[in-house]
Amino acid sequence: MAKKEVKETPMMVVQSKMKDHLVTLGMRSSGDVADGLNAIVSDALAKAAARCKANGRTTVRASDL
Repeated sequence: MAKKEVKETPMMVVQSKMKDHLVTLGMRSSGDVADGLNAIVSDALAKAAARCKANGRTTVRASDL
């Protein structure tokens, strides 16, 4: 049986900006916070793209989020 190729999600979160923002909130971040946030962003974009396609468009808008 052939192995299924796993697609890695590209990093869409600028880690330094994320950490800077958390510092302004008086917080620190663990090493896995950027990966977790990246997963949330990736999921939100996938859902927005699906909504966009369902509406017959090829341009994702803020309202799709």
